[in-house]
Amino acid sequence: MSESRMPDPVVATSERRRLDHRLRRMAGRDPSESHRSATPLELFFDLTFVVAFSQAGSEAAHLLELGHFGPALLAFCYAVLVICWAWINYSWLASAYDNDDIYFRLATMVQMLGVLVLALGLPPLFQSIDEGAYIDNSLVVAGYVIMRISTVALWLRAARHNPVHRRSALTYATLVSIAQVGWVTTIFVDLDISAWLAITLVLFLFESTIPVIAERKDGGTPWHGHHIAERYGLLTIITLGEVVLGTILAISAVVEEQGWTLEAALVAFGGTTLAFALWWVYFILPSGEVLAKFRSRSFVWGYGHILVFGSLAATGAGLHVAAFEIRGVAHIGEVPALLTVVIPVGVFSLALFTLYTLLLRALDAFLVWLLIGSMVVLVLAVIAVAAGASMGVGILVTACSPIVAVVCFETIGHRRQAAQLERILAH
Repeated sequence: MSESRMPDPVVATSERRRLDHRLRRMAGRDPSESHRSATPLELFFDLTFVVAFSQAGSEAAHLLELGHFGPALLAFCYAVLVICWAWINYSWLASAYDNDDIYFRLATMVQMLGVLVLALGLPPLFQSIDEGAYIDNSLVVAGYVIMRISTVALWLRAARHNPVHRRSALTYATLVSIAQVGWVTTIFVDLDISAWLAITLVLFLFESTIPVIAERKDGGTPWHGHHIAERYGLLTIITLGEVVLGTILAISAVVEEQGWTLEAALVAFGGTTLAFALWWVYFILPSGEVLAKFRSRSFVWGYGHILVFGSLAATGAGLHVAAFEIRGVAHIGEVPALLTVVIPVGVFSLALFTLYTLLLRALDAFLVWLLIGSMVVLVLAVIAVAAGASMGVGILVTACSPIVAVVCFETIGHRRQAAQLERILAH
C-alpha cells in the first residue's frame, strides 16, 4: 500500500469512537456546541407521537360530531397535556445529556413503548369521560409512567456521571418519582369526573414546577438553545401532519358524496393551504437565537408550546369533523362543524402571538393589528358558511387567516423583526 493511502491512526481511532455505541459517560453536552442538530434517534422517537396525536384527534372528532363538546374538550386537553409533557421532559433531557450510547438508546426505546401504551389507552379514556361514570385512565397512566420511569433512570445516570449538575439531576429524579406515585394511585381508585379532574390538576401543577425548581440548582442543565428550538419545530411539523390527515379525510368525504367537483378542489386547496400557512407562520418565531442568548426565557416558551401543539392537533380533528359533516353523518350543523376548525386556528394564532411577545419581551403594535386581522378573517369564514357558503369555501377562507400573517411579515414584518432582534441580542 502506498504512503498516500495509509489510514491516519488518529482519525481511524476517532471514527471508531464516534461510530460505536458502547457505554459512555453522560457528562453533559456543551450548550454552546456549534452545528448541534436533532439526531436520528430523536426523529425516530417523534414518530410514536404521530400515533398518539392521531388517536387523540380521532377520538375528539368522534365526540365533536356527536355534539358532545364538553367531554370532547376535557378529554382532548387531558390527552394533549399528557402527550406533550412526556415529550417535553424527554426532549430537554436529551438536549442536555444525549450521548447516544446503548443505555440512552434502550431508555429511549422504553419511552417509545410508553407512548404506544398511552395511545392505546386514549379510546377508553374518551369513552369513559363521555359516559361520565368513572374514569378509565389505566392504560394512559401506565404508558405515561413507563415513560417517566425511563426518564428517572436517565436522570440518575446523569447525576452519577456529571458532578457539576448532580443536584439538578437528582432533583429531577426525586420529584418526578414522587409524581409517579400520585399518578399510579389514580389507576386503582374509582374516581368520578370531579375528583379525577381535581387530582389531575394537582399532579400536573406539581410536575410543571419540577423544571422550575431543578433548573435553579447548579446553574441548570446544559441544554442547547438552537437544538431545543429545532426539536420543538419538529414536533410542530408532526402535529401539522394531523391537519394534512384531516384534509385528506375531508377530500375523501367530498369525492365520496359528489365526485371530483369544484367543492373537492376547494377543500383540497383550502386544507393544504391552511397546513402550509400555519407552518410558515410558526417558523417566523425566532426561537433559537433568543433562547441561546436568554436561557431564563425558556420556561414560558417551552410551556406555552403545549397550546401550540394542542391547537394544531385540534385543527386536524376539526377537519375530521368537517369530513363527517360533508358525508352527512355528523349530528351537528355546518357552522358548528366549521367552528371546530376555526377556533383551534384562532387559538394557535393567539398562542403564537403571546409566545412571540413574551420571548422578545416587547409588545409590537404591528403584531397586534396583524393578530386582529387574522381573527377578523376567521369570523368572516363563519359568517360565510352561516350565509349558505359550502364547507369548502369556509375552509378556504379559514386558510386566509394565517396567510394574512405571512403576507404582512414578508412585506413589512421581517424588517421590524430584524431590528427587534438586533436591539435585544445587543444587550
